[in-house]
Amino acid sequence: FQDPAMMKTMSGGNCNLNVPAKNSYRMVVLGASRVGKSSIVSRFLNGRFEDQYTPTIEDFHRKVYNIRGDMYQLDILDTSGNHPFPAMRRLSILTGDVFILVFSLDNRESFDEVKRLQKQILEVKSCLKNKTKESADLPMVICGNKNDHSEIFRKVRTDEGENLVSSDENCAYFEVSAKKNTNVDEMFYVLFSMAKLPHEMSPSLHRKISIQYGDTFQQKSFRMRRVKDMDAYGMISPFARRPSVNSDLKYIKSKVLREGQSREREKCIVQ
Repeated sequence: FQDPAMMKTMSGGNCNLNVPAKNSYRMVVLGASRVGKSSIVSRFLNGRFEDQYTPTIEDFHRKVYNIRGDMYQLDILDTSGNHPFPAMRRLSILTGDVFILVFSLDNRESFDEVKRLQKQILEVKSCLKNKTKESADLPMVICGNKNDHSEIFRKVRTDEGENLVSSDENCAYFEVSAKKNTNVDEMFYVLFSMAKLPHEMSPSLHRKISIQYGDTFQQKSFRMRRVKDMDAYGMISPFARRPSVNSDLKYIKSKVLREGQSREREKCIVQ
């Protein structure tokens, strides 16, 4: 993260992509262990579902878009369900722009965890909002995964999930199946709409481009012969690395000092 007046640069292979900071966003995926967070991210990035479960410590991904000639960057933070470091989770929340909270419809405890996370996000972001005088909304999707399972295994009713978002127009509820790819595209479409991001960021609404096209990717005239009518492209950065904790802290500090009036040490940043 950098000052909005500066440009963010993504380098990888032979490509060097400049994305305006105002078009750079971070999506944070939170939830208990074994609820399918990484499976939803995998569906978003490459349309695949992995049957084998591998515990996530913290995974970072980056996708860059050329949408009608404008460059966008979406960083995706897939967090650990165990939350071994509360301060890191708080920092992830502070630096997030859009959120996906995932629970499993057959696991009541994971639903309770999502309720705690929703409350924490609202509290942490409210603290930052008060310091920076921001008026931005907080786009969030609560996602009940594994709706492909039989109803006899269900532990959370649909109306309970809907009640979590009923009082917030910037929060939506979806029941999805990462395994069957049910409602996943629709969920991302609504999330990006609430965040006022281009609809074409949704997985099914842009052409997937290989890193080999990186040199020409950012050109407004960029087109591929087979898809001349399309004007939205997305490319996964294979060399993306999570910004350091120090970088995230500097981002939050500069945001507070730039937009807020107080210069004192902010207790809401990392405790």
